[in-house]
Amino acid sequence: MKLRILAAVVLVPVLLAVLLVAPPILLAILVGVICAIGAYELLYGTGLVKHPRLFSYSALMAFCVPIWCYFGMSGLAARLGIFIFTALLFMEILLSKGKLRLEKVAICYIAGLLIPYLLSTLVRLMGDGSERYVILLPFILAFMADTGAYFIGCRFGKHKLSPVISPKKSVEGLVGGIFFDIAGMFIFCLIMSLAFGKNVNYLYAFTYGVVGALAGTFGDLSFSAIKRQAGIKDYGNLIPGHGGVLDRFDSVIIVAPLTELLLLLMPVLE
Repeated sequence: MKLRILAAVVLVPVLLAVLLVAPPILLAILVGVICAIGAYELLYGTGLVKHPRLFSYSALMAFCVPIWCYFGMSGLAARLGIFIFTALLFMEILLSKGKLRLEKVAICYIAGLLIPYLLSTLVRLMGDGSERYVILLPFILAFMADTGAYFIGCRFGKHKLSPVISPKKSVEGLVGGIFFDIAGMFIFCLIMSLAFGKNVNYLYAFTYGVVGALAGTFGDLSFSAIKRQAGIKDYGNLIPGHGGVLDRFDSVIIVAPLTELLLLLMPVLE
């Protein structure tokens, strides 16, 4: 636990600096790096796809997707890149004379295109940087729920939430995560209201907290299921006390696009 807390103390200020101060293009590059590492963890770390060329295609694609999102995902470069990526993957099936299984190609799509596109929501939320505070919302929802679930679960957890997929998760931890998320949203909205004069809808903030915690838990369990199938404990050891990139950002991958939808359907700030 000490190593986990120490890593958070060191990395959280760095993350805040990138989110709130650094140029938006830097965030796109950082997300690209995270996605490329995530592709390595999902393919090589799990042992699901250890084909060097397939990994290379997927990692390069994963890095490019956030950059394309920054410049506009509908642009020519993005369309051409996706076409080339698809062609290369299917070319490998032909080169293998049909021995390369389709499920391996599908995993490469998930690692190289789907997960990076979902995580690139962070780049879209940043936009031109004029209202960059909204990019904090996915991290508040994902990390506050994770923190609440961890500490409340360790202290009061008795009823297993998903004993086969994630034995340490408890119903009490999930409830704690929801309360932490609601508290995090209320604090964020209060700061936005008092310090920046924003109009706040606290009912929407409550909804964000509940739905965000549930979505984060769903993302966590989904990526835990992949680890169980692959027979590994963590995707990597890049972040001390937390595991790999996918271990730390598994909930963000789901929470970020959900936050984007919530902001469109029920804007919590005006």
